[in-house]
Amino acid sequence: MRIRTVEHDRQLIQSPLIFRGDRTQTDHIDERQTSRRPRATADQAIPMSAKPPAGTGIGQTGFFKRVIRAVKGEQWSREEIQDLLQQSEDVLDPQEQDMLTGVLEVAETQVREVMIPRSQMIVIERDQGRQEMLDVIIESGHSRFPVIGEDRDEVLGILLAKDLLRHFSQSPDAELHVEKYLRPASVIPESKRLNTLLKEFRDSHNHMAIVVDEYGGVAGLLTIEDVLEEIVGEIDDEHDQEEAEFIQVEAERNGRPCYAVRALTRIDDFNEYFECDLVDDDYDTIGGLVMHELGRLPRRGEEVKFNGFDFCVTKADRRRIDTVSVQRETPETQAD
Repeated sequence: MRIRTVEHDRQLIQSPLIFRGDRTQTDHIDERQTSRRPRATADQAIPMSAKPPAGTGIGQTGFFKRVIRAVKGEQWSREEIQDLLQQSEDVLDPQEQDMLTGVLEVAETQVREVMIPRSQMIVIERDQGRQEMLDVIIESGHSRFPVIGEDRDEVLGILLAKDLLRHFSQSPDAELHVEKYLRPASVIPESKRLNTLLKEFRDSHNHMAIVVDEYGGVAGLLTIEDVLEEIVGEIDDEHDQEEAEFIQVEAERNGRPCYAVRALTRIDDFNEYFECDLVDDDYDTIGGLVMHELGRLPRRGEEVKFNGFDFCVTKADRRRIDTVSVQRETPETQAD
């Protein structure tokens, strides 16, 4: 009969517990515990602290952990949801994935990043004649217009085209008092987040907001369509299709390819089209680049050379640039 000493029991308690194919002196372990762990062969010992091997699929372990968290009702961070979307390419089609990503990005996007800038706002002046107002409405194809007073910083209200057309239809000979048809303008700061603005649009039934800068001056405007396009992508109507191409190929000039580029063309789109790398730290559009290099609003026919390109203003008025002609520089033109 083997006599167990106190020292022997102390060593037994301090030693790591292991599983073997046959029973040892540690077989006093609760059977419920041992049944949860895989048994090893007779010549292999597995510490109880060992973990099962990770899954072989890329991101499978993390993916299933997130699913379990969702079932338990635990909150997720925005970064975790974005990671999950990146790992669910086989579950969601690209359009669904882009839309869900757009929903998350709307909460982080500020109005200043997507607004229509002040210089590109299509407005109706309070003192414009009847035919001039109709020309603006027909040419633009829009349904809502800011009405201004002395300048663009004085926005009197929003005019709906249907209200003006109803007046012309019901009282064609009556004098027009545009103030009678104005609706209050919603004014928002440049820093407002798009998800907050979308909720305000929905609650107030307004579809247009005037954006002001920190000094109270008008910086631009934003419509509910602009916000929704950040989620679902571009929403083109009949008028948009006429102006879909911001960069168009023109006939060669001086033996070099020539392109007509809208001033509103974003620097990122320009870089992608021409496979170049223009920096957009101080401006967002090609029109902004030209104005930045000249230091003022350019006149028609003025040229700018920048980063291997020749920019020539082909269409502009006293308030904005509309179109720029673009050519790549050659060694000969660079020397000039």
